[in-house]
Amino acid sequence: MHTTVTPFTLRPWREGKGYERKAGWQGASVEFGEITVEAPLRRTVPEVVMSELRGGLVPPASYEARGIHTDVVRLPTLNRATLRVGDAHVYVSRNRFGATARQRGLNLRYGGDRYRLWAVNRRSWMLTREADAEDPGVTVSVRGKRRQLDVTVAGRAAAADLSLALIFAGVDRAALTRGGAVRAGFSRITQFWAESQY
Repeated sequence: MHTTVTPFTLRPWREGKGYERKAGWQGASVEFGEITVEAPLRRTVPEVVMSELRGGLVPPASYEARGIHTDVVRLPTLNRATLRVGDAHVYVSRNRFGATARQRGLNLRYGGDRYRLWAVNRRSWMLTREADAEDPGVTVSVRGKRRQLDVTVAGRAAAADLSLALIFAGVDRAALTRGGAVRAGFSRITQFWAESQY
């Protein structure tokens, strides 16, 4: 079901203490109900960090990064990651060496639709579903300012469109920005150099 979505806001939330502590983003959409992004989930398996979106009428989504690098990061990164919406796997690809934000963006395929997600800046991002013969497409904009995320939708969105856009509130998107891509490149070069010295 595609519907027009009124703008809404996600705010940070925390509950519990110590090992039982949960944190992330929470808000309510008039059309899709309460939405919660828990980021990161409590670690139960070594070398895995995961974020999860649930609630309301949106399908649950999870973003999971695996590897030794996850022991030193707080949120899942774009490297060695798996994205799921409901029970379906979302195919993700990207051009690490893109010159512009759109070129560095993620290409997603889910349910027969193609999406692009790119960083507007360090705290904001956009997800676009490409138009096809049946639908004119949609753009979901998430703008971070102060301690909140403002979500606006241009076009008629499906519940999965919101799930795909909002799960990235619990993901380290730094490599999609110009500065983050430069830092990641230098990090890769110095890591290769350090490994070659052994």
